[in-house]
Amino acid sequence: MIEIGVLEGAADRLMEKAAIEIPDDYLGGIKRMVASEKGDLSAFVLEAMLENYEAAKEDRRAMCADTGVPRWFVKIGNEATVKGGPIALEAALRRATANATTLIPLRPNRVHPLWRTDHNNNVGINAPEIDYSFEPDADWIELTSVHKGGLFGTDYRMLFPGDGIEGIKRFFLDTLVAFGKRGLACQPAIIGVGLGGSKDISMTLGKQACCLRVVGDRNPDPKVAALEDELIELGNSIGMGAMGFVGSSMVVDCHIECGYCHTGGMPMSVHAFCLSSRRATARVHADGRVAYRTDPQWFTPYMRRETVEWESTPQSSRKSA
Repeated sequence: MIEIGVLEGAADRLMEKAAIEIPDDYLGGIKRMVASEKGDLSAFVLEAMLENYEAAKEDRRAMCADTGVPRWFVKIGNEATVKGGPIALEAALRRATANATTLIPLRPNRVHPLWRTDHNNNVGINAPEIDYSFEPDADWIELTSVHKGGLFGTDYRMLFPGDGIEGIKRFFLDTLVAFGKRGLACQPAIIGVGLGGSKDISMTLGKQACCLRVVGDRNPDPKVAALEDELIELGNSIGMGAMGFVGSSMVVDCHIECGYCHTGGMPMSVHAFCLSSRRATARVHADGRVAYRTDPQWFTPYMRRETVEWESTPQSSRKSA
Protein backbone atom coordinates (compact mmCIF):
# COMPACT_ATOMS: atom_id res chain seq x y z
CA MET A 1 0.00 0.00 0.00
CA ILE A 2 1.32 3.44 -0.94
CA GLU A 3 1.39 5.94 1.91
CA ILE A 4 -0.26 9.27 1.18
CA GLY A 5 2.68 11.13 2.71
CA VAL A 6 5.02 9.61 0.12
CA LEU A 7 2.71 10.68 -2.70
CA GLU A 8 2.39 14.21 -1.35
CA GLY A 9 6.15 14.52 -0.92
CA ALA A 10 6.66 13.44 -4.52
CA ALA A 11 3.99 15.89 -5.66
CA ASP A 12 5.71 18.75 -3.81
CA ARG A 13 8.98 18.01 -5.54
CA LEU A 14 7.33 17.60 -8.93
CA MET A 15 5.78 21.06 -8.69
CA GLU A 16 9.21 22.56 -8.15
CA LYS A 17 10.89 20.55 -10.89
CA ALA A 18 8.16 21.37 -13.43
CA ALA A 19 8.28 25.09 -12.65
CA ILE A 20 12.06 25.44 -12.74
CA GLU A 21 13.82 22.71 -14.73
CA ILE A 22 13.54 22.49 -18.51
CA PRO A 23 13.24 18.86 -19.74
CA ASP A 24 16.33 17.75 -21.65
CA ASP A 25 14.34 16.69 -24.72
CA TYR A 26 12.83 20.16 -25.12
CA LEU A 27 16.12 21.90 -24.32
CA GLY A 28 17.80 19.89 -27.06
CA GLY A 29 15.09 20.92 -29.52
CA ILE A 30 15.62 24.62 -28.73
CA LYS A 31 19.39 24.30 -29.13
CA ARG A 32 18.92 22.76 -32.58
CA MET A 33 16.69 25.68 -33.52
CA VAL A 34 19.33 28.16 -32.35
CA ALA A 35 21.80 26.53 -34.73
CA SER A 36 19.48 26.87 -37.73
CA GLU A 37 17.52 30.10 -37.10
CA LYS A 38 18.35 32.94 -39.57
CA GLY A 39 15.90 35.59 -38.35
CA ASP A 40 17.71 38.12 -36.16
CA LEU A 41 14.95 38.78 -33.62
CA SER A 42 13.85 35.16 -33.52
CA ALA A 43 17.44 34.05 -32.91
CA PHE A 44 17.77 36.66 -30.16
CA VAL A 45 14.68 35.33 -28.41
CA LEU A 46 15.94 31.75 -28.60
CA GLU A 47 19.29 32.73 -27.09
CA ALA A 48 17.52 34.69 -24.36
CA MET A 49 15.37 31.64 -23.60
CA LEU A 50 18.45 29.49 -23.08
CA GLU A 51 19.98 32.10 -20.78
CA ASN A 52 16.75 32.36 -18.81
CA TYR A 53 16.58 28.60 -18.38
CA GLU A 54 20.08 28.54 -16.90
CA ALA A 55 19.32 31.47 -14.58
CA ALA A 56 16.10 29.87 -13.35
CA LYS A 57 17.85 26.60 -12.54
CA GLU A 58 20.74 28.34 -10.79
CA ASP A 59 18.49 30.63 -8.71
CA ARG A 60 15.82 27.92 -8.16
CA ARG A 61 13.10 30.25 -9.36
CA ALA A 62 10.24 29.72 -11.80
CA MET A 63 11.50 30.08 -15.37
CA CYS A 64 8.58 32.28 -16.49
CA ALA A 65 6.77 35.11 -14.71
CA ASP A 66 3.46 33.61 -15.82
CA THR A 67 3.63 30.20 -14.20
CA GLY A 68 0.52 29.00 -16.02
CA VAL A 69 -2.19 26.84 -14.48
CA PRO A 70 -0.79 23.73 -12.80
CA ARG A 71 -2.58 20.48 -13.55
CA TRP A 72 -2.00 16.80 -12.77
CA PHE A 73 -1.98 13.60 -14.78
CA VAL A 74 -2.20 10.42 -12.69
CA LYS A 75 -1.51 6.93 -14.06
CA ILE A 76 -2.63 4.20 -11.65
CA GLY A 77 -1.40 0.63 -11.84
CA ASN A 78 -4.18 -1.93 -11.69
CA GLU A 79 -2.70 -3.52 -8.55
CA ALA A 80 -1.86 -0.23 -6.80
CA THR A 81 -3.60 0.77 -3.59
CA VAL A 82 -3.39 4.09 -1.77
CA LYS A 83 -3.85 4.57 1.95
CA GLY A 84 -6.94 6.73 2.24
CA GLY A 85 -8.02 5.94 -1.32
CA PRO A 86 -8.43 8.28 -4.31
CA ILE A 87 -10.00 11.02 -2.16
CA ALA A 88 -6.82 11.24 -0.08
CA LEU A 89 -4.74 11.25 -3.27
CA GLU A 90 -6.67 14.18 -4.73
CA ALA A 91 -6.42 16.10 -1.46
CA ALA A 92 -2.63 15.57 -1.50
CA LEU A 93 -2.35 16.91 -5.05
CA ARG A 94 -4.41 19.97 -4.14
CA ARG A 95 -2.25 20.61 -1.08
CA ALA A 96 0.92 20.25 -3.15
CA THR A 97 -0.44 22.82 -5.60
CA ALA A 98 -1.22 25.27 -2.80
CA ASN A 99 2.17 24.69 -1.17
CA ALA A 100 4.03 25.31 -4.43
CA THR A 101 2.16 28.56 -5.03
CA THR A 102 3.62 29.92 -1.80
CA LEU A 103 7.01 28.21 -1.65
CA ILE A 104 8.38 28.28 -5.22
CA PRO A 105 6.53 30.70 -5.62
CA LEU A 106 4.01 30.37 -8.43
CA ARG A 107 1.77 33.20 -9.55
CA PRO A 108 -1.76 32.58 -8.18
CA ASN A 109 -3.58 32.49 -11.52
CA ARG A 110 -6.82 30.72 -10.60
CA VAL A 111 -9.95 32.77 -9.97
CA HIS A 112 -13.71 32.15 -10.08
CA PRO A 113 -14.94 32.93 -13.63
CA LEU A 114 -17.74 35.23 -12.45
CA TRP A 115 -16.84 36.61 -9.02
CA ARG A 116 -13.04 36.54 -9.58
CA THR A 117 -12.63 34.98 -6.14
CA ASP A 118 -8.94 34.17 -5.58
CA HIS A 119 -7.78 31.84 -2.80
CA ASN A 120 -4.20 32.86 -3.60
CA ASN A 121 -3.10 29.24 -4.00
CA ASN A 122 -4.15 28.07 -7.51
CA VAL A 123 -6.80 25.82 -5.97
CA GLY A 124 -10.55 26.22 -6.44
CA ILE A 125 -13.59 24.64 -8.04
CA ASN A 126 -12.28 22.07 -10.57
CA ALA A 127 -8.77 23.42 -10.09
CA PRO A 128 -6.24 22.01 -10.43
CA GLU A 129 -7.48 19.60 -13.10
CA ILE A 130 -6.61 15.94 -12.43
CA ASP A 131 -6.73 13.49 -15.35
CA TYR A 132 -6.49 9.74 -14.82
CA SER A 133 -5.34 6.75 -16.81
CA PHE A 134 -4.68 3.15 -15.84
CA GLU A 135 -2.07 0.50 -16.53
CA PRO A 136 -2.32 -3.30 -16.27
CA ASP A 137 0.19 -5.45 -14.36
CA ALA A 138 1.54 -2.59 -12.22
CA ASP A 139 1.45 -1.74 -8.52
CA TRP A 140 2.82 1.81 -8.81
CA ILE A 141 1.27 5.23 -9.28
CA GLU A 142 2.77 7.83 -11.61
CA LEU A 143 2.22 11.53 -11.01
CA THR A 144 2.92 14.10 -13.72
CA SER A 145 2.83 17.82 -13.01
CA VAL A 146 2.25 20.08 -16.02
CA HIS A 147 2.25 23.87 -15.84
CA LYS A 148 0.58 25.06 -19.04
CA GLY A 149 -0.57 28.54 -19.93
CA GLY A 150 -4.30 28.83 -19.42
CA LEU A 151 -5.40 31.63 -21.76
CA PHE A 152 -4.72 30.86 -25.42
CA GLY A 153 -2.76 28.45 -27.60
CA THR A 154 -5.73 26.20 -28.38
CA ASP A 155 -8.20 25.93 -31.27
CA TYR A 156 -10.79 23.45 -32.53
CA ARG A 157 -12.62 22.78 -35.78
CA MET A 158 -15.12 20.15 -36.88
CA LEU A 159 -13.70 18.85 -40.14
CA PHE A 160 -15.43 16.31 -42.33
CA PRO A 161 -14.14 13.11 -43.94
CA GLY A 162 -14.06 14.82 -47.33
CA ASP A 163 -11.59 17.42 -46.00
CA GLY A 164 -9.00 14.67 -45.74
CA ILE A 165 -5.32 15.19 -45.00
CA GLU A 166 -5.30 18.47 -46.91
CA GLY A 167 -8.02 19.82 -44.62
CA ILE A 168 -5.96 18.84 -41.59
CA LYS A 169 -2.94 20.68 -42.97
CA ARG A 170 -5.01 23.76 -43.81
CA PHE A 171 -6.48 24.04 -40.30
CA PHE A 172 -3.06 23.40 -38.76
CA LEU A 173 -1.51 26.25 -40.73
CA ASP A 174 -4.47 28.58 -40.13
CA THR A 175 -4.10 28.00 -36.42
CA LEU A 176 -0.35 28.55 -36.26
CA VAL A 177 -0.58 31.75 -38.29
CA ALA A 178 -3.27 33.04 -35.94
CA PHE A 179 -1.20 32.08 -32.90
CA GLY A 180 1.80 33.96 -34.27
CA LYS A 181 0.08 37.08 -35.62
CA ARG A 182 -2.19 37.62 -32.62
CA GLY A 183 0.21 36.57 -29.89
CA LEU A 184 -2.00 33.66 -28.84
CA ALA A 185 0.88 31.31 -28.02
CA CYS A 186 4.52 31.50 -26.96
CA GLN A 187 6.62 30.05 -29.76
CA PRO A 188 8.51 27.90 -30.31
CA ALA A 189 6.40 25.16 -28.81
CA ILE A 190 5.53 21.51 -28.96
CA ILE A 191 2.27 21.34 -30.91
CA GLY A 192 -0.31 18.71 -30.06
CA VAL A 193 -3.05 17.66 -32.47
CA GLY A 194 -6.14 15.70 -31.43
CA LEU A 195 -7.90 13.92 -34.30
CA GLY A 196 -11.27 12.29 -33.83
CA GLY A 197 -13.27 11.47 -30.74
CA SER A 198 -16.12 13.72 -29.69
CA LYS A 199 -15.31 17.41 -29.30
CA ASP A 200 -14.20 17.08 -25.68
CA ILE A 201 -12.10 13.99 -26.40
CA SER A 202 -10.48 15.70 -29.39
CA MET A 203 -9.49 18.60 -27.12
CA THR A 204 -8.21 16.25 -24.43
CA LEU A 205 -6.13 14.21 -26.87
CA GLY A 206 -4.55 17.31 -28.37
CA LYS A 207 -3.62 18.75 -24.99
CA GLN A 208 -2.17 15.46 -23.82
CA ALA A 209 -0.26 15.09 -27.08
CA CYS A 210 1.52 18.41 -26.61
CA CYS A 211 2.08 18.12 -22.85
CA LEU A 212 2.84 14.43 -22.31
CA ARG A 213 5.03 13.34 -25.23
CA VAL A 214 8.70 14.23 -25.57
CA VAL A 215 10.53 15.88 -28.46
CA GLY A 216 11.48 13.24 -31.02
CA ASP A 217 8.72 10.80 -30.05
CA ARG A 218 6.61 9.48 -32.93
CA ASN A 219 3.17 7.92 -33.09
CA PRO A 220 3.43 4.12 -33.48
CA ASP A 221 1.17 4.26 -36.56
CA PRO A 222 3.66 4.89 -39.43
CA LYS A 223 1.19 6.98 -41.43
CA VAL A 224 0.37 9.18 -38.44
CA ALA A 225 4.09 9.50 -37.69
CA ALA A 226 4.72 10.62 -41.27
CA LEU A 227 1.99 13.25 -40.90
CA GLU A 228 3.63 14.48 -37.69
CA ASP A 229 6.89 15.01 -39.59
CA GLU A 230 5.08 16.80 -42.40
CA LEU A 231 3.29 19.16 -40.01
CA ILE A 232 6.59 20.08 -38.34
CA GLU A 233 8.02 21.05 -41.72
CA LEU A 234 4.87 22.99 -42.64
CA GLY A 235 4.78 24.81 -39.32
CA ASN A 236 8.37 25.97 -39.66
CA SER A 237 7.91 27.17 -43.25
CA ILE A 238 5.33 29.95 -42.69
CA GLY A 239 7.94 32.65 -42.04
CA MET A 240 7.37 32.94 -38.31
CA GLY A 241 9.84 32.14 -35.56
CA ALA A 242 10.17 32.65 -31.83
CA MET A 243 7.37 34.75 -30.30
CA GLY A 244 5.95 35.43 -33.78
CA PHE A 245 9.01 37.28 -35.14
CA VAL A 246 10.26 36.59 -38.67
CA GLY A 247 12.02 33.26 -38.73
CA SER A 248 11.65 29.51 -38.97
CA SER A 249 11.36 28.43 -35.32
CA MET A 250 7.65 27.91 -34.80
CA VAL A 251 7.33 24.20 -34.02
CA VAL A 252 9.79 22.28 -31.85
CA ASP A 253 7.84 19.09 -32.47
CA CYS A 254 4.34 17.95 -33.44
CA HIS A 255 2.49 15.06 -31.84
CA ILE A 256 -0.81 13.60 -33.06
CA GLU A 257 -3.19 11.42 -31.07
CA CYS A 258 -6.29 9.82 -32.55
CA GLY A 259 -9.66 8.64 -31.30
CA TYR A 260 -12.49 6.91 -33.12
CA CYS A 261 -15.20 9.43 -34.03
CA HIS A 262 -18.67 9.66 -35.58
CA THR A 263 -18.68 8.40 -39.14
CA GLY A 264 -19.88 11.79 -40.46
CA GLY A 265 -17.15 13.96 -38.95
CA MET A 266 -13.45 14.42 -38.24
CA PRO A 267 -12.97 16.64 -35.16
CA MET A 268 -9.56 18.29 -34.86
CA SER A 269 -7.92 20.34 -32.14
CA VAL A 270 -4.56 22.11 -32.11
CA HIS A 271 -2.68 22.98 -28.91
CA ALA A 272 0.61 24.80 -28.33
CA PHE A 273 2.56 24.00 -25.19
CA CYS A 274 4.49 26.84 -23.55
CA LEU A 275 7.97 27.80 -24.71
CA SER A 276 9.15 26.51 -21.34
CA SER A 277 7.50 23.07 -21.73
CA ARG A 278 6.94 22.63 -18.01
CA ARG A 279 6.46 18.98 -17.00
CA ALA A 280 7.88 16.46 -14.54
CA THR A 281 6.95 12.88 -13.63
CA ALA A 282 7.47 10.59 -10.64
CA ARG A 283 6.76 6.88 -10.30
CA VAL A 284 5.85 6.02 -6.72
CA HIS A 285 6.32 2.33 -5.95
CA ALA A 286 4.43 0.24 -3.42
CA ASP A 287 7.55 -0.02 -1.23
CA GLY A 288 7.89 3.77 -1.02
CA ARG A 289 10.61 4.23 -3.66
CA VAL A 290 10.19 7.30 -5.89
CA ALA A 291 11.84 7.64 -9.32
CA TYR A 292 11.78 11.01 -11.11
CA ARG A 293 11.99 11.64 -14.84
CA THR A 294 10.77 14.10 -17.51
CA ASP A 295 9.13 11.64 -19.95
CA PRO A 296 5.56 10.99 -18.72
CA GLN A 297 5.22 7.84 -20.90
CA TRP A 298 1.48 8.52 -20.81
CA PHE A 299 0.56 6.94 -24.15
CA THR A 300 1.32 3.29 -23.47
CA PRO A 301 0.04 0.49 -25.71
CA TYR A 302 -2.80 0.04 -23.25
CA MET A 303 -3.77 3.70 -23.66
CA ARG A 304 -3.90 3.25 -27.43
CA ARG A 305 -5.75 -0.09 -27.39
CA GLU A 306 -8.07 -0.26 -30.37
CA THR A 307 -10.77 -2.81 -29.61
CA VAL A 308 -11.98 -5.29 -26.98
CA GLU A 309 -12.12 -9.05 -26.70
CA TRP A 310 -15.60 -10.12 -27.68
CA GLU A 311 -17.53 -12.60 -29.78
CA SER A 312 -20.00 -11.25 -32.30
CA THR A 313 -23.26 -13.17 -31.98
CA PRO A 314 -25.00 -13.79 -35.34
CA GLN A 315 -28.44 -12.22 -35.63
CA SER A 316 -30.06 -15.62 -36.18
CA SER A 317 -28.57 -16.98 -32.95
CA ARG A 318 -29.90 -14.04 -30.94
CA LYS A 319 -33.41 -14.56 -32.34
CA SER A 320 -33.43 -18.27 -31.57
CA ALA A 321 -32.30 -17.62 -28.03
